[in-house]
Amino acid sequence: MFLATVHFTQQRDCILRRLTADVDTPVPIEIEEIQDGFVTFVLRAGPHADAFEAELDAADHVRHVQRLDTDNLLVTKPSCGAYSAIYRNHGTLRRSNTVSGRQREYNVLVFRREDLRAIIDDLEAFGTVTLGKLKRFRAGSDSLLTERQREVATEALARGYYDWPRKITNEGLAEELGISRATLHEHLRKAERTLLSSALTDDHGETTSGQSEPPRP
Repeated sequence: MFLATVHFTQQRDCILRRLTADVDTPVPIEIEEIQDGFVTFVLRAGPHADAFEAELDAADHVRHVQRLDTDNLLVTKPSCGAYSAIYRNHGTLRRSNTVSGRQREYNVLVFRREDLRAIIDDLEAFGTVTLGKLKRFRAGSDSLLTERQREVATEALARGYYDWPRKITNEGLAEELGISRATLHEHLRKAERTLLSSALTDDHGETTSGQSEPPRP
């Protein structure tokens, strides 16, 4: 299993590209769900929330915009292609993905090198890709999880929550586990954060930098 940082320059027109073109710092995005060509995500808009909300609400192709609090928006819109390329090739987006005009940074978890190669090939059809870091997950990292986190994450994987297309929605998975959607997200996010922290601090993992593609197996 590998964690890759992918830097992507988007060539297609996209509302997020227009929204963030003049913003000084990259805007974080947290993916909630990708289904039937639509992506739902939390846009950490910060002081730009009012302007972003107005423009997203006025866009015909944006399906849903909801103000979560002062700084954050929940958005559902058609995927511009990058998210679909990642998920259909068995990748999973981690937290701390960012957008800044044409520039995107994705933290992607893949099980095999060939999956990462396929993701990069698909992305290169409509943009420029540079692979930043590639690290192997340390064996036994899941032992760092609590019993409940491991149970929820294992059930999510087994039920196809991380498949593309997703075989079960977050609502369906929460119902299967007998917990609320908010509790489901809390367990999964904590588990993902723990595994990410373990991977990023593992000095024995392998790292590559500045390459446009991963090393061949």
